[in-house]
Amino acid sequence: MIGSYFNLAFRNIQKRGARSWLTMIGIFIGIAAVVSLISLGNGLQSAVTGQFSRLDPDKLIVQNAETGFGPPGSTAVSKLNEHDKELLESVNGVDEVVQRLVRVVRVEYNEAVDFSYVANIPEEKKEIDIIYDALNLELESGRLLTANDRRKVILGSDFADPEKFDKEIKVGKKINIQGEDFEVLGILKKAGTFQLNSIIIMPDKDMRRILEIGDEFDILVVQIQDQDELDTVSSNIEKKLRSDRKLDVGEEDFSIQTPQQSVQTINTVLGAINIVIAGIAAISLLVGGIGITNTMYTSVLERRKEIGIMKSVGAKNKDVLLIFLVESALLGLVGGIIGAIIGLGLAYLAAFAVSTALPGLNFAVSLNPALLSLAVGFSFAIGALSGIIPAYQASRLNPVEALRS
Repeated sequence: MIGSYFNLAFRNIQKRGARSWLTMIGIFIGIAAVVSLISLGNGLQSAVTGQFSRLDPDKLIVQNAETGFGPPGSTAVSKLNEHDKELLESVNGVDEVVQRLVRVVRVEYNEAVDFSYVANIPEEKKEIDIIYDALNLELESGRLLTANDRRKVILGSDFADPEKFDKEIKVGKKINIQGEDFEVLGILKKAGTFQLNSIIIMPDKDMRRILEIGDEFDILVVQIQDQDELDTVSSNIEKKLRSDRKLDVGEEDFSIQTPQQSVQTINTVLGAINIVIAGIAAISLLVGGIGITNTMYTSVLERRKEIGIMKSVGAKNKDVLLIFLVESALLGLVGGIIGAIIGLGLAYLAAFAVSTALPGLNFAVSLNPALLSLAVGFSFAIGALSGIIPAYQASRLNPVEALRS
């Protein structure tokens, strides 16, 4: 019996042609937005989490509180110094503490000028290995810096783009940084983070000389002896720094970040974005629901005589109610299915574009049956709810008055 209702509803929708498609536009947009944006959000979350999971779980980052925009640590109220480094090295469980500098420099090549991030490489081999391990650097050409290199740099993949300076930079070429020439020793492979793609890495002494940096650090990278003790060591470092600076809990002018905390922060942000996306899509679905209600009201008015005939040959109120209710639900269902297909297509298209632009970022959208089922089921429910009042009015029509109209 219910199959007959669906057949009749489907024929009525087909009969209205363009009007039915226009009615479903709101549902299309809403469901397509939900499916595509949430799928992309999940794909981005997996990609970013994957990037952070590549960071060694036996390292943490210490830096002072910042006051404005700029590279990490470069805008801190007070800089980290040798005393802070020695303090961290004295904490039980700490294997090595490596100082880092991150600044912005003026770069000139082929008479074109640009500004880019520059980071230092320490002088000790063990410290250099820790930094290379933490950054997961991969070379496209050339070699990495060693402790004995001077006036040499490694460049991010963006520098290999001929459009950046209207001429390709290759290994062995000279590039002018802050008024001094440096030889390009290596060029990195394209990574999933724009910071690495646009970074310049140079020896610590060279960087301090050209930027006139004294005895200060922007970041301290702490290598832990046992990764299982990461949280304990992090807590001990926090207590020691707080005690040394005579600060109460909650007044910290420094931050300590582990890879796990970075992932949690990213997940929180992306979760909030998904909630906002769902809210925006809900507005589209509301508009779609109003469109279905309007169409069903019009359908009731146009089919008053048909309703009168059905009732005169024995159709009950519940039969008429079900016919119109199934019709409105079917509008929502069809709109939801098409919207889900469109949304999934858009998500795959966007993921392909991102993967092409950032090959180092493992960005992929996976088919999520639960999300698709929920989206289609929700659109079906929106359609059914939108048709309740028009369907009820149709079922209450007096057959005699309906036949006279």
